[in-house]
Amino acid sequence: MELHEYARYDAIGLRKLIGAGEITAEEVETAAREALSVANDQVNGLALPLFTPALEHDGTGPLAGVPFLIKDHGPVARGIPFSMGSRALRGVVARHDSDLMTRFRAAGLVTLGLTTVPEMAISFATESVRYGPTRNPWNLERGVGGSSGGAAALVAAGAVPVAHGGDGAGSIRIPAACCGLVGLKPSRGRVPCGPDMGEAMLGMVYEFGLTRTVRDAAHLLDAVQGPGVGDKYTAPPPRGRYADVLGAEPGPLRVAVTTAAWSGARVDPQVATATLLVGRTLEEMGHAVTDARPALDWDDVLHCATATSVAIASTLLLAPRSPDPAKMEAVSRRLLEVAKDYSALDMMAAFGAQNRVTRSVGAFFTEHDLLVTPTLGGLPARHGTLRYDDPDHTLTSWLRSIFDYGPFTMVFNVSGQPAISLPLGQSDDGLPIGVQIIAPYGREDLLLRIAHQLEQAMPWNRRIPRFSIGRR
Repeated sequence: MELHEYARYDAIGLRKLIGAGEITAEEVETAAREALSVANDQVNGLALPLFTPALEHDGTGPLAGVPFLIKDHGPVARGIPFSMGSRALRGVVARHDSDLMTRFRAAGLVTLGLTTVPEMAISFATESVRYGPTRNPWNLERGVGGSSGGAAALVAAGAVPVAHGGDGAGSIRIPAACCGLVGLKPSRGRVPCGPDMGEAMLGMVYEFGLTRTVRDAAHLLDAVQGPGVGDKYTAPPPRGRYADVLGAEPGPLRVAVTTAAWSGARVDPQVATATLLVGRTLEEMGHAVTDARPALDWDDVLHCATATSVAIASTLLLAPRSPDPAKMEAVSRRLLEVAKDYSALDMMAAFGAQNRVTRSVGAFFTEHDLLVTPTLGGLPARHGTLRYDDPDHTLTSWLRSIFDYGPFTMVFNVSGQPAISLPLGQSDDGLPIGVQIIAPYGREDLLLRIAHQLEQAMPWNRRIPRFSIGRR
């Protein structure tokens, strides 16, 4: 299989080739390893050398033979070292699989490597001191978002069709927007995060993946959804709930569209225009489209973001061996200081803020079926725009700076609804523009049906990054 041929296929396309006997899983893995090596030289998306051999997986699973990557944001896969993008964490190895990794293996995904993240995974730029900047295949001088930046860069470059991502404030959707991908954040509880990660993060951290097509997102969700049950998990049959509904007509829907950020942050006119075009397209499909958004207090959202960051830091403070602050970046050091002084009363206040945001958004969806917003407030940023290692930052100033860049995603980490970023726009100079769509709690079926319709009406598969394995 030639590299440009390999890169043309999404995960389901590769799975069908393997299932039909037109190519073997071993040949796909060989192509993926070569593609990853070539792509990583350009985008710097791998945190470690490729795994040799690939991690154990079920060769009969619904996604058997599909090349895959996991994210360096915490203990994910048994025996694999992780660093959360930090120089302070070296030689730390996961003792067991996460619930989600158990499902990735059962699905048959062929895990070949670990992808880069910003330190502590609390930045919308993947530019850690440890790994250096991860570069955007659409323009190598631009960033890939964060925190699932390495995953997004390598999927966009055609090196793998799907990769693991985690989303604590937009960390799947924002890299998807920067790199022209599909980025789904499921509903709270739809996909397990434990036992070491998401449950400890106040329910505001979600895990899933990044893909190039909506059907891949649906099939991946079918393979991994369900409550966390550890070793007792049994993979669902190959055809499941979400992949089956993609072609179903959702009926006329009440769609709200907004391009105004709750924080008051400026939104780039090109981003706003792309979002409004999606609204007009949905209207042409027969949906009732209005200008509306949930009413909420942005300070409540910031309060929740602070608490989530503190929860991430607490995993390090409670570890048997504390990290050396001297080997951490400036905002990480500030975060550790805040976490040490964060009280039970502070956390209770954060739960109160989460409750207020959740109730407001929940009430909004009693009167609307979908909400459409930009994913980012602007175009993919140039490297160095967000400066995590700036000693002048406090934790509060840092959070305000990243939410000036990405002001639309964190709300739905707080409130728990499913949200997806789709690459439905493109800037004048060829950069991808992501548009976010949010559905009521538990309605991934509705969200994926609409996403599939928009993929047909506003196709992005003909757009190819400047650097892509798929280019001849």
